[in-house]
Amino acid sequence: MKVHYELAPSLPAFNNAVLTIGTFDGVHKGHQKILQQLRETANQVNGETVIITFHPHPRKIVSSVPGDVKLLTTLQEKISLLEKAGIDHLVVVPFDHHFSNLSAREYITDFIVAYFKPNTVVIGYDHRFGKGRLGDFHLLEEVGKEQGFVVNEISEQVLQESVVSSTKIRASIAAHDIETTNAFLGYPYFFDGLIVEGNKIGRTIGYPTANLHIASEEKLIPSDGVYAVRVSINDEKELYAGMMNIGVRPTIDGKKRVVEVNIFDFDADIYGAQLKVELYYYLRGEVKFEGLEGLKAQLLQDKNKAAALLQGAV
Repeated sequence: MKVHYELAPSLPAFNNAVLTIGTFDGVHKGHQKILQQLRETANQVNGETVIITFHPHPRKIVSSVPGDVKLLTTLQEKISLLEKAGIDHLVVVPFDHHFSNLSAREYITDFIVAYFKPNTVVIGYDHRFGKGRLGDFHLLEEVGKEQGFVVNEISEQVLQESVVSSTKIRASIAAHDIETTNAFLGYPYFFDGLIVEGNKIGRTIGYPTANLHIASEEKLIPSDGVYAVRVSINDEKELYAGMMNIGVRPTIDGKKRVVEVNIFDFDADIYGAQLKVELYYYLRGEVKFEGLEGLKAQLLQDKNKAAALLQGAV
């Protein structure tokens, strides 16, 4: 997949571009239905699949509280997922106030037609665009007849079959419902972090942890609690079972929110490495114990439960 970060002058002349437009946050099962139709249509017209997405997320520009926007996938994660989906071109459009003020007709003529000269535009039945979100399928179809491109609408029935949206996935993560989250996504929810030094108390009770620094402020990190996870180190293919705690560690200090992972049966020095964490199950909430011995006993129960659950997970 070729990734383009500028509209002009670097965009190539696409061959019978079959394109769709969206934020594609999460590249979830609903998105995957759109991608499937995109590929099928491109095969029919001997064309190339083109996805137009935006960065930063439009809500960060138009929202009155932009800091509240948390994403299921960072831009690089989105690129990786779309590449695995077999897309030919991804165009990352810089989204700003000027772009957000394009009228619906300008959006079609000055943006879609001017830069992409599409053969076919594929959109969901409820897709809206342009200033005030006044553009819809009917306007796109009208301009398409004038400009010589076809518009394929993905019906409500097709999209509603999956009952998936990025909003529902964020809600399921907030509710600790990781099984539903992963079912909606079609893959385990994940995030990356840099392994940094912690206070090493876990090591003294037999549960050393990799403490993570999460670089992306936009990435949605799950709610506090203990989770069964699998992890990979520095993009290696091997996955290790483990358990993760997110929270303030009330038994130890109760002040700073941390993300820490205990990797089962693993004792290598991995400070400075990049850890990818895949979530599978929520185990419990954070609990304050009377002392480290009580915490140690609970961690043994957590490890046994996580190991048993992960052994049965596909």
